[in-house]
Amino acid sequence: MDQQRLYQVALSLIPGIGGVLGKQLLNYCGSAEAIFHTSKSKLYKIPGIGIKAIDDIRNKNLLFEAEKELIKIDKSGSKLLFYTDPDFPRRLSHIYNAPVILYYRGSADLNQEKVIGIVGTRKATHYGKQVVEEIVKGLKKHHPLIVSGLAYGIDIHAHKCALKEGLETIGVMASGLNIIYPKIHTSKAQNMTAQGGLLTELKFDTKPEPGQFPARNRIIAGLCDVIMVVEAARRGGALITAEFANSYNREVFAVPGNVKRPFSEGCNRLIQRHKANIYTNISDIEYLMNWDIDAHQASTNTELTLDLSEFGGEEWSIIQLLNEHKKEMLIDELSWKSEISPNQIACLLLNLEFKGIVKSLPGKKYVLNK
Repeated sequence: MDQQRLYQVALSLIPGIGGVLGKQLLNYCGSAEAIFHTSKSKLYKIPGIGIKAIDDIRNKNLLFEAEKELIKIDKSGSKLLFYTDPDFPRRLSHIYNAPVILYYRGSADLNQEKVIGIVGTRKATHYGKQVVEEIVKGLKKHHPLIVSGLAYGIDIHAHKCALKEGLETIGVMASGLNIIYPKIHTSKAQNMTAQGGLLTELKFDTKPEPGQFPARNRIIAGLCDVIMVVEAARRGGALITAEFANSYNREVFAVPGNVKRPFSEGCNRLIQRHKANIYTNISDIEYLMNWDIDAHQASTNTELTLDLSEFGGEEWSIIQLLNEHKKEMLIDELSWKSEISPNQIACLLLNLEFKGIVKSLPGKKYVLNK
């Protein structure tokens, strides 16, 4: 059995250790395996790690549980994605509370160039479904990955429309991969594994519980460039997803609706409170997200011809990263790869923008201004 994967799964099974503390342990110890071989005295010095967590880490039963979990992963044909793996969703990896591990079954690349989340009420109206169909059909030429939560209403309709239009679609689950919820969506979920996939941070046999749905929503928000809220009541999971998206510097759109309809209230309030851009047609998304195919191809096929002799140090590091990447990069990704703090890199990027070297794009993204 792969020892590296064994310890990675074991890390995710430590009670009370989520994404934040999991990454804290990784940063201090160097690897998942090293965590379980680090002495108690050294573990105790790690911020946020208490005696209870240390006892759990030293519990040998955790490795037995991890071994059983790996057997289930392999038998099901699923894939384990660890936080440091190259195929772990890069957008998600840059958020502070990203999970350290994901269970994935499917065929889609989770790091596609364009990723859009479509969420909304479980009690979708005819109007809401029509708008979802319009969005998916309108974006088909851009070949985006469509992400949603496999729930009733807007979510499952977004998945169905993506499948119908030949687009890949990912269902993010609040349960283990072997427990499809709601069960009525099982056949559609199976179709998605051949044209997209299913994704969760929860181990096999985990049943859906109320507290797991908001956690699921943060993954939806973190995976995407933009979140579309099609219909939502005053409270609900779609609004939670929008809140997460705003906190992650993602663009949010909301579809306005009849002020007398309860499932338009959430969208209208998002727009009213400047927490979402108003959606009227597909060009709104294309304009704000700079999803212009010809312009993008022209920019990515052009070699760097700027005079960069005056730049050095950290500014040069940013320019090199953008040039090597050949396309737009999230500010969080730039900060992570350059090892420059978020506040400092924001100032450096602003300075480079004033000098005409970089160009800012919607969604906190930057490209070289060629």
